Amino acid sequence: MNLLQHKKGRNLAAFAFYFAEGAPIGFIWWAMPTLLRKSGADVAEIGSFTAILILPWVFKFLWAPLIDVFRSSRFGFKKWIFLSQSLMCLSLLPLIFIPLEDNYFIWMFLLFLHSIFAATQDVSVDALVINITAPTEKGLLNGFMQAGMLLGRSLYGGGILIISQQIGLSVSVALLIISILIIMLLLFFIKDPPIPTADEAKFTSFKTNITEAFTSNRTWYSIAFAFTAAAAFEAGGAFAGPLLTDYKMPQQTIGFFFAVPVVICMLLGGITGGFLSDLYGRKKMLTFFIPGFVIMVMLVALFGIRNPGIPETGWMIMYSGMYFFAGMFTAASYALFMDVTNPKLGATQFSTFMSATNGCEAWVVYSAGIIAAASDYNIAFLVMCMVSLSALLFLRKI
Repeated sequence: MNLLQHKKGRNLAAFAFYFAEGAPIGFIWWAMPTLLRKSGADVAEIGSFTAILILPWVFKFLWAPLIDVFRSSRFGFKKWIFLSQSLMCLSLLPLIFIPLEDNYFIWMFLLFLHSIFAATQDVSVDALVINITAPTEKGLLNGFMQAGMLLGRSLYGGGILIISQQIGLSVSVALLIISILIIMLLLFFIKDPPIPTADEAKFTSFKTNITEAFTSNRTWYSIAFAFTAAAAFEAGGAFAGPLLTDYKMPQQTIGFFFAVPVVICMLLGGITGGFLSDLYGRKKMLTFFIPGFVIMVMLVALFGIRNPGIPETGWMIMYSGMYFFAGMFTAASYALFMDVTNPKLGATQFSTFMSATNGCEAWVVYSAGIIAAASDYNIAFLVMCMVSLSALLFLRKI
């Protein structure tokens, strides 16, 4: 059986592998900031901790060429994914036995290793998807990819916050390892796509393709867009847990919010945004999606300045709107990056765009943490809203 031969099989494989991508991201980017805040870490420390763990996703383009150049009939995308996921599990294993309190450095070191292997998994999965996807499928397939990622984020971001108080953080980490191991079983039911270039000509072909790609203005405008467009959403999302904690929302309520409403909104947004971008074009739809989440982040900031005592449901409604537009934006923008990517550089070029999106997350979280510590969350959010709107200038040039 080869799931990649059929559209439904490709959707299933993309959903499952992106679940494995979303699970560690949810744990590191959603659950950890709230858990750190609960354990007494200050906002600047949380921002630095999160930014450091994001770095492997930012710099994964440095080792992504290895997957393109050394890909062979004996060591294709499947084996890269298997190796990455195995090391992801091994790097998490010690955390089952080490408490978070008073062990921040050890947790950061092991999660940093985990992030390196998770980022390598992402490169391999993305390259596989690009090499099997028809142009007319990219938008909707990205919707399924985002659905899988969001389910992973839901269970291991918001879900961890809910269940860790009952079963403990150690058991939660063990469940994350088990989930990754289960996803690995899917590798038995897929077959690597054919390699278009003979082994002896691969390096020459790679050199030619990469020169063409990175001397193109389209590539650099795409990188600039990826590095700035999501700034408002990244700031609002990264500090949602700490902000709601400071507004006295219970941890279980925050966990439920991340696990259910956020994921539903982003899932619906991802499917809708992917479909609309296939139908009406990526750039046209993105000019609506970006102002959409910017407006919602602005509302969060303005209510935080003028009336922070609004009911919990008010914050949830505004954040849900932000995540819905962010879901549409993510599916459409990832499809746009796939359109720009040469399939022969599926690992290298697309991972560069993804590195830029993660670079956006890293610099935004770090900068917003400093601004929030010096003033408050709301000023940081408003600054990042202006950055997102400025990215529309880069979008016009792609």
